[in-house]
Amino acid sequence: MQWRLVFVGEPSLKWAKSGIEDYLKRLQRMARMEMIAVKEGPRVVVEERLLAASEGTFRILMDERGKSLRSIELAKWIQHHEVSGTKKVSLVVGGADGHSERMRELADAMWSLSAMTLQHELALVVLLEQIYRAYSINRGDPYHREG
Repeated sequence: MQWRLVFVGEPSLKWAKSGIEDYLKRLQRMARMEMIAVKEGPRVVVEERLLAASEGTFRILMDERGKSLRSIELAKWIQHHEVSGTKKVSLVVGGADGHSERMRELADAMWSLSAMTLQHELALVVLLEQIYRAYSINRGDPYHREG
């Protein structure tokens, strides 16, 4: 399955760039990952860019109102969608204004990383780590340990 992380603005924080690079490198042997940064601007313009960048994919909005998944549930979700033939998935991280109702209506799903609002660079690192964890679970790698 091909993953596309679509987000607003290029990561600029050194620690976030390092975390993103680390997890992208780890994921190379498990999944195809693509990072697409769209330019900041007015919400309507940004949302059009996010929609265009995620066109033709199974679109998942990252939103505090979305469904909260445990790591095991994400691993099962990946297995299910790989078996059912889902080719491309976009995880869409909104800008500072969040997602509009229109964006929520155009999404195939909405997930939440936290009930709290996360800064987008932190959200990208967490998303990549969780995707890596889910693939590790599916492969039986020791990265994930159940408590």
